[in-house]
Amino acid sequence: MAVTPRTGTKGSSDGSKTKNRHEGVQRSVLPIPDVTPVGLTTFDAKDPDTKYPPIRPLRPPTGAPNVLIVLIDDAGFGSSSAFGGPCHTPTFEKLAAGGLKYTRFHTTALCSPTRAALLSGRNHHSVGMGSITEFATSAPGQNSMKPNTCAALAETLKLNGYSTAQFGKCHEVPVWESSAIGPFDHWPTGGGGFQYFYGFIGGETNQYYPGLYEGTTHVEPAKTPEEGYTLNEDLADHAIAWVRQQKALAPDKPFFVYYAPGATHAPHHVPTEWADKYKGKFDQGWDTLREETFARQKTLGVIPKNCELTKRHPEIPAWDAVDPKMKPVLCRQMEVYAGFMEQTDHYVGRLLDALVDLQILDDTVVYLIIGDNGASAEGSLQGTFNEMVTLGGFAQLESAESLIPKINDFGTPKSYNHYAVGWAHAMDTPYQWTKQVASHWGGTRNGTVVHWPKGIKSKGEVRTQFHHVIDVAPTILELAALPQPLMVNGVLQRPIEGVSMAYSFNDAAAAERHQTQYFEMFGNRGIYHKGWTAVTKHRTPWETGIVKTVAFNDDQWELYDTSKDWSQSRDLAKEQPEMLHKLQQLWLIEAVKYNVLPLDDRMAERGNAEIAGRPELIAGDRQIVFGPTARVPGLAMITLQNKSHAITADLDVPRSGAEGVIAAMGGITGGFSLYARNGKPKYCYNFFGLQQTLVEGASEIPPGRHQVRMEFTYDGGGIAKGGTVSLFVDGTKSGEGRIEQTEPFAFGEETCDVGHEGGSPVTTDYSHNGRTTFSGKVHWVEFDAGVASDDQNHLITPEERLQVAMAKQ
Repeated sequence: MAVTPRTGTKGSSDGSKTKNRHEGVQRSVLPIPDVTPVGLTTFDAKDPDTKYPPIRPLRPPTGAPNVLIVLIDDAGFGSSSAFGGPCHTPTFEKLAAGGLKYTRFHTTALCSPTRAALLSGRNHHSVGMGSITEFATSAPGQNSMKPNTCAALAETLKLNGYSTAQFGKCHEVPVWESSAIGPFDHWPTGGGGFQYFYGFIGGETNQYYPGLYEGTTHVEPAKTPEEGYTLNEDLADHAIAWVRQQKALAPDKPFFVYYAPGATHAPHHVPTEWADKYKGKFDQGWDTLREETFARQKTLGVIPKNCELTKRHPEIPAWDAVDPKMKPVLCRQMEVYAGFMEQTDHYVGRLLDALVDLQILDDTVVYLIIGDNGASAEGSLQGTFNEMVTLGGFAQLESAESLIPKINDFGTPKSYNHYAVGWAHAMDTPYQWTKQVASHWGGTRNGTVVHWPKGIKSKGEVRTQFHHVIDVAPTILELAALPQPLMVNGVLQRPIEGVSMAYSFNDAAAAERHQTQYFEMFGNRGIYHKGWTAVTKHRTPWETGIVKTVAFNDDQWELYDTSKDWSQSRDLAKEQPEMLHKLQQLWLIEAVKYNVLPLDDRMAERGNAEIAGRPELIAGDRQIVFGPTARVPGLAMITLQNKSHAITADLDVPRSGAEGVIAAMGGITGGFSLYARNGKPKYCYNFFGLQQTLVEGASEIPPGRHQVRMEFTYDGGGIAKGGTVSLFVDGTKSGEGRIEQTEPFAFGEETCDVGHEGGSPVTTDYSHNGRTTFSGKVHWVEFDAGVASDDQNHLITPEERLQVAMAKQ
């Protein structure tokens, strides 16, 4: 199939022209302009000369298919059984058996950039997503703000008459726009082009206690983990319900569904019965697992017979060198991940079964992209029960002795786990490196399936043409016989930078059309050009914080002839320096063309908005939150870490007494909660889920209107130090206690709640029935990291409260 860019001339797969399916409708300028009919205007509608054309609902060209894109998170090329991996994925296998496997399909090596590229058809730096949104800077290629000159695929389809919906993860919202007050220009149902959204905003979420939005409104899950809740099931239920309703109400209208579960990104959360399917199946360790996967991949034909298995880098420990005491923990990590992958496959299968039940699967183009990047090596060399410990710089607190007692809790609501680097490397078999490493295929090559029985004659075949995630959007437009728009919402559009994959659907031998592609992430960079790749790894993904790196010009480049060396196993840089130099120049040309420069390998520094040059949602050091309020993102709160601060709440206490959460931030991974227990004020500080420190007031909070205050006096002398907690009721001291150590950074993806606690619980000390909703009313809570935290009155006057509230307007 071929289509002439921007004209929409439809062609057949053998190149012969067929009838233009635009049916006379102009679709290059969107929205399609309304045209008022010109003709005789009559005085009486009953006059026989009264003629107006009938109102026709907007629809795409005749024959436009439904579209379903399924994007799995953090899954390497060698993870799914559909591509030889150890994780049983029967749905993926079945889909591949009825469609095509693309074995040279590439992503960007990181989640936000891949998603931004997928949904726009442009390179990730072209749409401002050089990294994740949390690391945005003011540089055009790194600002996390998709320009309005690059309309989203969903917007184009919607304006051409498609129904559009997104389910699952959205990690493309600039962090300063991620709160309930918007703006929503970069949310799925804002500028994203989706008419319906059910999912979460951010890089990850707790699979048992997700922070969910329906559209732009926060919603809570319908069940608890104790009642069997998991996010995978919830997303599938909502997607199935939406598709059924759409087809029931507008059966002639095609849909575009983007289904992006949080799986298999950390935390690796899955009910125990799924993980237990794999008990003992990884006892051989990651080195042997790579060899087993490699053999299966050759049998399946997803790698050629002459492919070489790349060597494990010295940075990754050999399985035989691992402390025997740690091996049972490490094996359980992989069992849980495999169970998580299989559960994800199961619920994708339920969605596909619904399409079969509606008899529309054959006319639905399904893209299954197994991973938005390579497998994640962000869980440290030994893995972790709580990834926030590792990301927070306290990996040394987890040892074999501390992890072995928790072995049966991995994957459960008690955990926030991530597997070790060795497993991630094995999940990227046969390639080098992992997620974040955009230079090598281990970071960017992801197994992909395209299934469309109505349009693809071949079944169960492999396609080896080089392709990239930016090629999905132009493919969908071609299959729908839609032109790439010249103008959207009054803004002239930049050309789509990908190429359609449709030419390869029914021609396995077709010459590849995507001949050049740059890669870059945190200074790791590479270039593909007509079978050759030049690459350089600049930094290592499991090294976090402020890391000293070499100068970009001192990076060591490698050269591979991937037309003969499938896995990038034989470096030819010394043998062919002229070819290497040519590709290095080409990388620089492409980098200039697509906003890649300046290169930026900072991480910890870019976490600081002031250094990065991006806006902050909350300025100043005092903040009022009115109750009850649910799921305020941590980025929408002032920073309380590493400093003295105070939390003051204005309450109405009922005659039955005070009980429940006044204000809480974080969850099982770490955080704090100010609450009432048996009528008394109480405070809990949860240090990375490793230790809960409780401070209790001596006196009950009387019925009526009162203020409860917590003051934390920080020890100082650096980050993550301890301090003293003091509790007050109406300005009178009620209790005091000591916290020996605090967390230096944000409390993960968990949120702030006032008047109750959503998400996972900060403490196990809540009342026996698990009650978190405050028994009375929380009028407001002030968070104060400024001088007022030292106010010896320990009370806030109405005038002071109003002043703080108005200062945030």
